[in-house]
Amino acid sequence: MSLIDIRKRSLSIETIYHEGGPAAVTPLRLAAACAVIRNPYAGGYEPDLMPFMAELRALGTLLATELVETLGRDKVEVYSKAAIVGVNGELEHGAVWHEAGGWAMREVLGEPKAIVPSAKAVAATGYRLMVPLHYIHAAYVRSHYNSMEIGIQDAPRPNEILFALVMGTGGRVHARLGGLTKDKVSVHDGQR
Repeated sequence: MSLIDIRKRSLSIETIYHEGGPAAVTPLRLAAACAVIRNPYAGGYEPDLMPFMAELRALGTLLATELVETLGRDKVEVYSKAAIVGVNGELEHGAVWHEAGGWAMREVLGEPKAIVPSAKAVAATGYRLMVPLHYIHAAYVRSHYNSMEIGIQDAPRPNEILFALVMGTGGRVHARLGGLTKDKVSVHDGQR
């Protein structure tokens, strides 16, 4: 029997033309794909979460593929992942998404080097979570530090988990604070 029982999914897209300065030649697009599933371990302690984590890879692939189809694989420059666990669960039920969601995005995007940032919380239904974003090939590209809010009004219910993947087409629209730029990435270690 599958550990993954999806109640609903959502896809949110933001298009940012400017942040008070001149309009961007190409607007920034950020997208979040979310899935709300039944928490198979709500209300109890399960010592072995590895089967759940392994099965979540398929959900991660589904969400990552949806984002790539929405934004265009060659246009994705930032990414992240998140989980909101309903109050009958524990933070570790969301932490399984680190490997499953991160692995799926790397697989779909062709193995980018940078670590996939993340956010997670145990919270009540309707909670909103700010998810950090950064450049997919080097974590220290300052122009690409950003965030996107994720959440669904009726989720997660106490016995559910909301899992999310986020991708975007570039850095902040008016980035001008110096630091490493994407065209200067040379070490290819996922950091610089």
